[in-house]
Amino acid sequence: MPNNDPGKPALIEKLPDHPHPEYGQVVKMLLLDSLLTQKQLLYALRIHAKLKTPEPLLVVLKELKYISDAQIQKTVRTHLASIRIGSLLVELGLIKPADLEAGLAIQSTETPKRKLGEVLVAHHFIDERKMIEVLSMQLGFPQMDPEFAEIDRSLLIRVPIQVCWTHNFVPIRRDGNAVLVAFADPLDRRDLDKAREAFQSDIIAAISSKKSILATLEQHNTTGTSRQSAAVPGEASAVAIVDDLILSAITEKNVSDIHIEPMRDRLRIRFRMDGVLVHHKDFPVRLIPAITSRIKILCGANIAEKRRHQGGRIIFNHEGREMDLRVSFYVTIHGEKIVMRLLNRQNEMLKIEDLGMQPRMLERFRTDALDTPSGVLIVTGPTGSGKTTTVYSCINYLNNPETSIITAEEPVEYIVEGIAQCSINPGINLTFEETLRHIVRQDPDVVVIGEIRDTYSAEVAVQAALTGHKVLTTFHTEDSIGGLIRLLNMDIDAFLISSTVLCVAAQRLLRRVCNVCAAPYQPTTADLLRLGYTPQDLAGSAFRKGRGCTDCRHTGYKGRIAIYEILILNEDVRDGLLDHKAGHQIRKISIESTGLVTLLEDGILKAADGVTTVDEVLRCLPRLIKPRPLYEIRRLLGN
Repeated sequence: MPNNDPGKPALIEKLPDHPHPEYGQVVKMLLLDSLLTQKQLLYALRIHAKLKTPEPLLVVLKELKYISDAQIQKTVRTHLASIRIGSLLVELGLIKPADLEAGLAIQSTETPKRKLGEVLVAHHFIDERKMIEVLSMQLGFPQMDPEFAEIDRSLLIRVPIQVCWTHNFVPIRRDGNAVLVAFADPLDRRDLDKAREAFQSDIIAAISSKKSILATLEQHNTTGTSRQSAAVPGEASAVAIVDDLILSAITEKNVSDIHIEPMRDRLRIRFRMDGVLVHHKDFPVRLIPAITSRIKILCGANIAEKRRHQGGRIIFNHEGREMDLRVSFYVTIHGEKIVMRLLNRQNEMLKIEDLGMQPRMLERFRTDALDTPSGVLIVTGPTGSGKTTTVYSCINYLNNPETSIITAEEPVEYIVEGIAQCSINPGINLTFEETLRHIVRQDPDVVVIGEIRDTYSAEVAVQAALTGHKVLTTFHTEDSIGGLIRLLNMDIDAFLISSTVLCVAAQRLLRRVCNVCAAPYQPTTADLLRLGYTPQDLAGSAFRKGRGCTDCRHTGYKGRIAIYEILILNEDVRDGLLDHKAGHQIRKISIESTGLVTLLEDGILKAADGVTTVDEVLRCLPRLIKPRPLYEIRRLLGN
């Protein structure tokens, strides 16, 4: 909303006398460009002062719809010459004011001084890739990765390589009468002037990481001089690259998967950490065949086959400990995408008290499921939701000298003393079918089937329960009711399901709020609408959100917490199955008659207790039915 008041400059001068004078350089520019009025700003400042969770003023202005991202971008680009990188990062919410102060303090003690952006990245106040992406969008600089771009060598030889190293730039190509140049800091006037002087031409500035620029310069360095940099390794070092990737994943905490993804112009490496993919590094396209072949050799896959999907297994020894990696090769249009899942053969198992179940939920699970002499106990959830950990906690609870426990798993992830564990190996025809045929002949009390994957394994689980055994197994379904419905879809008779299934436990893993940087906050109105709540429904809550720190890699999260939905089947649910009622009807019966608390409700309770966040709840948990008020959930779970 433009400000047509001719006295605007005088009004702007009054703003510093406001109790909140630190409204930022971008906000001042928005005022000068008549994109924001003084009245709007003062109102936003009052709202900003009342926030329990600190937010950048620009965020408040956007939420009030006084300004848009497009207006911010236009203003920032118009006043590019006066932009200070540190203040801009604070206003955009990428770093905290305290982070900026700490970065400036570190910079002031250095000799020679580094640029502020380098200091902030080096000390983990901000991730370099994230900073580049946001600055590219806000400042209008194209984002380049010169390490994977086609470099015009005729431009590169026009400037001494030492100049490029000193000023952190590399020419890419000619674009009309100008030269496209990638800069680590395109706001640095000295770097821009040096590039114009070197190429005697107009410059189109692009933004890139310093690491990529130095790697490119080292790659194209023909002068014989050298500089310590992140040079790109050659094909001969594929062995070292793969070993380094696996070691990096092992030594980095909370990594469960390595994703090796061929793209049009690079090979991208990402790690799944705390359930979320995080960029690790990139390699040039020319290294894809060598890296792929090396991994195929390690896992015994067919090197010559590049048109079909494959799988394999790597046993990696590290510091006297065996790491089991399951490898999957998936053919894509750019090559074979590889995912390596790290299966740490652990000996430590969680007690069921430490899984994260609420008191009353845990008591029912222990009494009505684990302590019964026979029946099927199913743990459901998607891949990576912690099902195996829960199953082994149950095994640990049941394991004693009087009980015979036998397992069929693919693979064995935890080695447990005192039980008979079988690791499926299709390569020697040791299949699930073959193993399950022999398993009940071993006189077991408890049978553990790693996963119900087809009708045959489901039938074995049901038949074992009918003959008086306790069966523990896992399933891939969305929630507990979905586990029952999928068994019906596998053509297991409803009367067999109702006669044998004791309990279906659905679960998810949500990221845990980092305790080092956690701060109180309140869910937004949009969050409440998505949950179907009013503020009164969340009375007595203590929500927290991580601000981001070096301890949590500036994510605001560290570690994960399990969310559970425990369905103990009673007569009403069994009758619903026998009557072939729909999933939503069985869910309603379960909530009304068994005290079922849904995944969403358990997640809301843990968020209200400050363990996780509403963002995680909305990101990960199914919203199949409107949740009950917080006080009702607390009552049902004994919290």
